[in-house]
Amino acid sequence: MTGQSLKALSEANFEDNEISINVGGFKKKMRSNTLLRFPETRLGKLLSCHSKESILELCDDYDDTKNEFYFDRNPELFPYVLHFYKTGKLHVMGELCVFSFSQEIEYWGINEFFIDSCCSYSYHGRKMEPDQEKWEEQSDQESTTSSFDEILAFYNDASKFDKQPFGNIRRQLWLALDNPGYSVLSRIFSVLSIVVVLGSIVTMCLNSLADFQIVDSNGNPEEDPRFEIVEHFGIAWFTFELVARFAVAPDFLKFFKHALNLIDLMSILPFYITLIVNLVVESSPTLANLGRVAQVLRLMRIFRILKLARHSTGLRSLGATLKYSYREVGLLLLYLSVGISIFSVVAYTIEKEENEGLATIPACWWWATVSMTTVGYGDVVPGSTAGKLTASACILAGILVVVLPITLIFNKFSHFYRRQKQLESAMRSCDFGDGMKEVPSVNLRDYYAYKVKSLMASLTNMSRSTPSELSLSDSLH
Repeated sequence: MTGQSLKALSEANFEDNEISINVGGFKKKMRSNTLLRFPETRLGKLLSCHSKESILELCDDYDDTKNEFYFDRNPELFPYVLHFYKTGKLHVMGELCVFSFSQEIEYWGINEFFIDSCCSYSYHGRKMEPDQEKWEEQSDQESTTSSFDEILAFYNDASKFDKQPFGNIRRQLWLALDNPGYSVLSRIFSVLSIVVVLGSIVTMCLNSLADFQIVDSNGNPEEDPRFEIVEHFGIAWFTFELVARFAVAPDFLKFFKHALNLIDLMSILPFYITLIVNLVVESSPTLANLGRVAQVLRLMRIFRILKLARHSTGLRSLGATLKYSYREVGLLLLYLSVGISIFSVVAYTIEKEENEGLATIPACWWWATVSMTTVGYGDVVPGSTAGKLTASACILAGILVVVLPITLIFNKFSHFYRRQKQLESAMRSCDFGDGMKEVPSVNLRDYYAYKVKSLMASLTNMSRSTPSELSLSDSLH
């Protein structure tokens, strides 16, 4: 460096002179007193250099004739740095990548502490949990790819009828029985099935009322003949449904692997098992204890309500959500278990001598469970001031524990609901009147784009997880 340039730089350190900053082609003149307000930043340290070697340690190039400092950085992010030097506050726009912005301000030596309060919460939330912001995008992606695979499976099943006797007729019956809303026949069949299910459940509930209970000469309860007729009609209808679906199924071996078909089977098994047990008991009085098994099996009729899942998109989506939300449900149970264990022991310690309802730890477990789930039966309540404070803390902790996983579970439910609606729409749009003519409408371009986008996202995550490689790449540039 020449003596003249050193002199100019020295003057810039102590006087209100301007220096030229060139960031990736974006040029800006800045006053030295503005930069010296933040001497710990890269530009602030630049003014304290007295040799060209020390200057080049902080910038990528330096023109001593123009007193211009060159930085090979992103010019689109540098205006945020300029705004910081003028106001002393950082602001982050919503469309910016928080990781790129974080790396940029780290390069310029600006601490995240200077991010203004209006942007701080959003910035740190996006930085700590970036996957939450991309949930909708990822959900749409998974919905498209999963629906595509399911539509192909549906198309494959429908094509199996072409090589079977009466294939076209069986295919139409299969579509009508397994896809409510596919045709007028399927809608009528669906409505009848719903009416029979609801009638069976209502009959079971009314049979438990004292006004409808009948006792025989031996004092044993019997079912009202009117309800028994409804029950037999329901069993006949459910059996007909199951046999009809099995008869027109495209693949008999895979029929009972479907969850809805298993529900249909479980809805009629208790009746036939009860019938067999009663016959055995009548023929062999020594096996009278089997009658209790029959009574338990009769209560299993309530599970017929699950048959409505075949006719409800929401119930099927709820089942898929519970199936794929085992981690969130496990976390919820874990949090509740920890909270119940802690608050039950605290309540037992405080109330064991004054409250008979909380005299044992198992009894306190029941109280803590009722309190944390905000049910609040009120059968057992603490009496002391310390006990009431413990109960208040238990209730507040329960609210927080229950609320935390709800958002994740709701997002998954929205995803599966959209996917199910897309699948149903694609199935109903298929025309198999004269055999298989064309593949169901699927946007292969979107499917391919999502696959490529998923691959790029995976590669990006891998690159973020290897900071040493990133630093090596930066050093090479």
